[in-house]
Amino acid sequence: MEERGECSASASASANPSDEIWAKLVLSDERYSDVQISSDEKVISSEISATSNDKHSWCKIVRNPDLCSATMENKSQNTILVDGVKVHSDDTIVIKDGSQIIPGPDREGFVSYKFHIMSGPDICQRQLKICVDVNHAKCSICLNLWHDVVTVAPCLHNFCNGCFSEWLRRSKERHSAVLCPQCRAVVHFAGKNHFLRTIAEDMLRADSSLQRSHDEVALLDTYALVRSNLVIGSGKKNRKRAYTPLDDQSDGTYHQCQQCVTEVAGFRCKYDTVHLQCQACGGMMPSRTGFGIPQYCSGCDRSFCGAYWHALGVTGNGSYPVCSQDTLRPISDHSISRIPLLAHEKNLHEQNITDSCIGQMGRTLPDVISEWIAKFENREIDRRRMMLNHAEMITARTFVCQDCYHKLVSFLLYWFRLSIPKHLLPPDESAREDCWYGYACRTQHRSQEHAQKRNHVCRPTRGSNM
Repeated sequence: MEERGECSASASASANPSDEIWAKLVLSDERYSDVQISSDEKVISSEISATSNDKHSWCKIVRNPDLCSATMENKSQNTILVDGVKVHSDDTIVIKDGSQIIPGPDREGFVSYKFHIMSGPDICQRQLKICVDVNHAKCSICLNLWHDVVTVAPCLHNFCNGCFSEWLRRSKERHSAVLCPQCRAVVHFAGKNHFLRTIAEDMLRADSSLQRSHDEVALLDTYALVRSNLVIGSGKKNRKRAYTPLDDQSDGTYHQCQQCVTEVAGFRCKYDTVHLQCQACGGMMPSRTGFGIPQYCSGCDRSFCGAYWHALGVTGNGSYPVCSQDTLRPISDHSISRIPLLAHEKNLHEQNITDSCIGQMGRTLPDVISEWIAKFENREIDRRRMMLNHAEMITARTFVCQDCYHKLVSFLLYWFRLSIPKHLLPPDESAREDCWYGYACRTQHRSQEHAQKRNHVCRPTRGSNM
């Protein structure tokens, strides 16, 4: 009988509420307490040494869509061991229930964790249906179903991105504070709500009469300013943080960034300047549309401060952190030394084949990626499956973060493998038949035998990803 894989899109599930503990890191040493994980993305700060109680931020754990696994990123300078596999700094690896994690290069001198998922395995096959009254999913400004929905805080009302962005622009011109269009509470924060956006998209698929015209959607998108989290303050001290000498201001103003304190390159923040929070270092910078220095990654729309502050010649300090310039740079300026874990849908066997082919051809990975970026630039590649935002607009000079660059490299390596003639593949690999479900096969992740027996660097011929 022909062996079959499973399509990754064959079943869907919905995450538990954000305050529910879905996983934990259990220490082998009972002197320490377990690390509980409730958010879908968490930086782990805990003990790493068997001889010290000091806590360090050493990894980030992101819950995967299948709810049965997670992706761990090494945030330390040490090599981390996961089930005996070495994970170098900034590299990622998929962890599952029972995975053993040692936050160091060897077992001696470091504590040992076991990753435990609280939910049972049946959750992977569970599908949650949510009933929402369409009237509760409408923007109170345009009275239509949310489009690219954003949530404002602290009142937590929701609006179309374009509608609220236009309201924000007009409010800043006329008033000292930005008020919620629905309840008139002072707004301090605005950010995209991806969960509600998914619900709105599902409602549009269920009822086409809720669709707006293409011209109206295009107009809304031109107004949209909220790409990452916006901090909208009145400038007064309204949050707690460590005291610094810079707090001794006669007017009692709370300074969010260095340009709130002093003028830099001809610009100084006003009391109502909207700020962005860097997704790498957590520092703040003023939101300056049209300034010419990128503040967002074009692949994921997250904000990063490195390019902005380094262009102004500003360095960080204890009060105002500034991340590395490397966090956001043009695609052509990025570098890579080894195949990303994301490549070939995280199939290590296919990654090893690609790495072997590159070496057999007498080439290097940077050389191959440089060639395929040129093909990408010349639009010789179908971009529809590329997991980046604004895919059609991306060029070699587009600014992206390190994570999005790895996604791009993984996408290019798929096309590179498709271009390799079979006679250049290792003999055992060239004889493999294609998996019916191709790159979308789920079995390749949990069955090493299936991953080696079938070729998965191919298009699906069955399933919903055809």
